[in-house]
Amino acid sequence: MRFSALKILKEGLTGNKGWAPHWRDPAPKPEYDAIIIGGGGHGLSTAYYLAKNHGMTNIAVLEKGYLGGGNVGRNTTIVRANYGLEGNSQFYSHSLKLWEGLEQDLNYNAMMSQRGVINLFHSDGQRDAAAKRANMMISQGDDAILLDKVSVRELLPNLNHDNIRFPIYGGLYHKRGGTARHDAVAWGFARGADLRGVDLIQNCEVTGIDIVNGVVQGVQTTRGAIKAKKVGMVVAGRSSQVAAMAGLRLPIESHVLQAFVSEGLKPCIDHVVTFGMGHMYMSQSDKGGLVFGGDLDFYASYAQRGNLPTAEHVMEAAMCLLPQIGKARVLRSWGGIMDMTPDGSFIIDKTPVDGLFVNAGWCYGGFKAVPASGYCMAHLMATGQPHEAAMKHRLDRFETGRGLMDEEHSGSQHNLH
Repeated sequence: MRFSALKILKEGLTGNKGWAPHWRDPAPKPEYDAIIIGGGGHGLSTAYYLAKNHGMTNIAVLEKGYLGGGNVGRNTTIVRANYGLEGNSQFYSHSLKLWEGLEQDLNYNAMMSQRGVINLFHSDGQRDAAAKRANMMISQGDDAILLDKVSVRELLPNLNHDNIRFPIYGGLYHKRGGTARHDAVAWGFARGADLRGVDLIQNCEVTGIDIVNGVVQGVQTTRGAIKAKKVGMVVAGRSSQVAAMAGLRLPIESHVLQAFVSEGLKPCIDHVVTFGMGHMYMSQSDKGGLVFGGDLDFYASYAQRGNLPTAEHVMEAAMCLLPQIGKARVLRSWGGIMDMTPDGSFIIDKTPVDGLFVNAGWCYGGFKAVPASGYCMAHLMATGQPHEAAMKHRLDRFETGRGLMDEEHSGSQHNLH
């Protein structure tokens, strides 16, 4: 399928009946060189980079529903590399560089918008933390500007700058951050993988993982058994359940993270804004809707819905930051299943089962990690060695304690991720 302005005009005038499928709908083969369990952003990007970077084309992506039907199609679309921890900072720096060339690489419009991310701070202590984070970002070659209150007011004039409880002291400005169209990212990677010969198999739920003498042999699915010498588990909030099929217990809890979209409004926020004291983040979509979210629901669940107390908290924080939206209507909300690790950082590694790999524990950082996650996972599956950008995110850190939280603050810390 090729795109052009003339094609779009023609289809718009003829009921959009002439569009061809963007990828094939193949039946599963009896055997593949590699299988990716999970057809979300991370699974699709893994397949794409296995084919593009490593020449592996006899690959299947198995998705129990439809491609892009999980978290990658339901999130707040934020892309950023403003992480402050050793290991995370390098990884997300790598991811942002991939984002910046993604549309050219995929030849697909992912609607990447580098509108900038501003993390507000409301106290001297938060300013110090922002400065520390900015220094780490700059050391990775990324951009970071520490704004005073006057500069924040110039960039974001509509905010409530002089709130009695949470006056805005300034902000950490990350110009290269922004947003991308979530479902378009999934479609772009799916199309790119399919063009390179990858089989994208929908409505194919994995029901078991075949292991003989500690070596993976393939998987059982609702569409029959499929053999493979390499299997990657890339299923986000379902990671614990899929790993249990292989007899593994992952250090992961699944929690619900809610997000909301308002009705379309006139432009009022040009950037992605995070409200540090209220744990709320907001941006305005191309359609004018405010896209915002907050903290986890703080109880383990696999339900893709949330509870009202968290919704109330997010609305309160939004009103504190932008009071004039008080009469705006919320059009929809949803809950994504977050795979949360104890230290707030992800896992890309081999498992104790030979040939079985895991990509999980993305916590709040899943969407912005999509390109680098697939890039690093593909490198691991193809070469057997971790990619440099994901070197610190091994599974065994939860067994040995190396790289976890410690008194020297040199490990991953859940409260600073």
